[in-house]
Parts: sequence; C-alpha cells; structure tokens
Amino acid sequence: MHEHDHSYKLLFSHAAMVEDLLRGFIPEVWVKELDFTTLEKVSGSFISDDLREREDDLIWRVRWRNEWLYVYILLEFQSTVDSFMAVRIMTYLGLLYQDLIKHQQLTARDSLPPVLPLVLYNGQTRWHAARNIRNLIPVVPSGLEKYCPQLEYLVLDEGAFSDNELASLRNLVAALFRLEQSRTVTDIQQILSHLIEWLQAPEQTGLRRDFTVWLRRVILPRRWPQVILPEIHELQEMHTMLAETVQQWYAEAEEQGMQHGFQRGIQQGVQQGIQQGIQQGIQQGRQEGQLEGERLLFKFQLQAKFGSLSPKIEEQLDALDAEMLFHCAKRLLIATTIEEVFTDLL
Repeated sequence: MHEHDHSYKLLFSHAAMVEDLLRGFIPEVWVKELDFTTLEKVSGSFISDDLREREDDLIWRVRWRNEWLYVYILLEFQSTVDSFMAVRIMTYLGLLYQDLIKHQQLTARDSLPPVLPLVLYNGQTRWHAARNIRNLIPVVPSGLEKYCPQLEYLVLDEGAFSDNELASLRNLVAALFRLEQSRTVTDIQQILSHLIEWLQAPEQTGLRRDFTVWLRRVILPRRWPQVILPEIHELQEMHTMLAETVQQWYAEAEEQGMQHGFQRGIQQGVQQGIQQGIQQGIQQGRQEGQLEGERLLFKFQLQAKFGSLSPKIEEQLDALDAEMLFHCAKRLLIATTIEEVFTDLL
C-alpha cells in the first residue's frame, strides 16, 4: 500500500478522527443522535476475504438509538476520478451485509442495519462522478424503472473546501485537510499549534504519533524533498524542528550569497591584472555578496509565506537592486499575495 494511503488509514483508525469526521462534515440530525462512546472499528476477523482485500478502506459502527449504524469509509487517493464509484460502493455494501448475515450478526427476524457509504477523496480534480448508481442507468424501458438499483454515497472532496471554511472548525479532520492543502512552513506550523493544543490528553498519544508520522513521511517530503528530516515522534518536536529548519535555510542562504559574490568580485579584480583592480574586486565582492545573500534570504521568506515561486517572480527577484529589495521586503510584512510584494515591478 502507498505510504500516503497507509498513513491515512492509521489516522482514521482512531475513534476521535471518525467522530470529528461525522460531527464536522455531515450536518444531519441523525449524527447528533449517535452515541460516540460506542464507536468501534469492525475487526478484520469479522470481514470476509473479499472485503479484507480492500486494505485502504475502514468500517466502523456506532450506536444510533437502540441500533447499530455502520460507517464504511472508502479512501480514494487516485489522480483521476472513478466514474463508476457507485458500482464499487454497491458491491462493497452488499459484501458487508452478506458478512453480517454469514457471521450470525443478524437473524431471520432482524432488519439490516443502516450504512453510511463515505468516499474520502483528495485528488487534484474535483469529484464529478455520479453519486447514485441510478444515474448511471439513464435510459430504462418503461415499466423497468422499479427494478433499477438506487444507492447513493457521500463524497468528501478535500480540495473542494476553502482554507477559511476549514480554519473555522475546531476539528481534527479539518486540520488534516488543511495540512494536505498547505504550501508553506508558516501554514504547517500554525495548524500544528492547533493539533498540539487539541491532542494533549495521554490517551491521544497514539493519534499524535500517527499525525507526526504522516507529516514526516508524506507531507514534508512532498513539500521539501531536499530536506533530510530527523526521526521525530511528537508534534511538538515537529513544530520545533520546522522552526529550526527555516532558520537554517536563512543562514545558509546568506552565507552562500556572500561567498558567491565575494569569489566573483575577486576573479574580476584579478583579471584586471593590477592591485587596484584586486582591491576594487574585493570591495565589489563584499557588496555583491551581501546583496546576493539578502536576495536568497528574501527568496526563502517569500517561499515560507507563499510557497513555490513562479519563473516570472524568480526573474524579478534576481533583478532587484539593494534599494528595491529593501522596499519589497517591507511590503512582504503586510502583503496577502505575492503580487502585492512586487507591485509596480511585475
């Protein structure tokens, strides 16, 4: 199983995540009637071989009034939308009911329990597949309609939520979605601060650790593949490490810029073949080295706030002289978009 899928499965193996998923993203009256103290993950020994092959899916059950209600969470992490997801959902739901009957969870006098089929999707393309299998059968002979299957599933398309919507929720799943969409160190640190506050209880140690593992193995390598990450087991350690990493980037940028400019100036001075040229080269090297270092430092600040830079922004940045660099750096403090930083330059 892909590292990303496995990490998500670990996170949604915690009852707190499933509870926040239902409370925060399903605004239905019946959700308020659930007894979340009864939430329990259906064990692998209960599921048939057919369903056990669905390694990236999870099945939970919870008491609703005096009955069990099942939540089938299908984790869909593909680059393309599955147009026939409704068929898959119908198949999995049938297998679940079949297993309930087979393992004597139901008797002939019992009714089938309600099931919420939920697809958790994080692809780049917005979900556009039919959400009811009936919509996949548009043409039906007259009189045959009553024999057509009717089954709808719920989709939570992570990318369809804005950051403002997610930030307004004190919700673990909303924080997870925000981390997925984060692009800067500042964004990640802010969300981490919330998670550290929300997951302080000793019984939440496992969930804290799984969030940390997911960040270290999935999110951070995706954002900054060149950064070598130490072994970290706690969210607080992750927060501290990110702050130290940013400071290290700034220091390295300044040092590299100074060395590069200094060496270039010396070479120009030596090529002139006179002592005066060497002295001028040294002075020029110092000045250019300082400016180069400041440019690199400013570049890291831009990336930390706005994410990766476009080629056009990179070109404008390389062309800044000391005065313009100073003005742009002041604008960065209050700018909400990268365009505002380079006003009158783009």
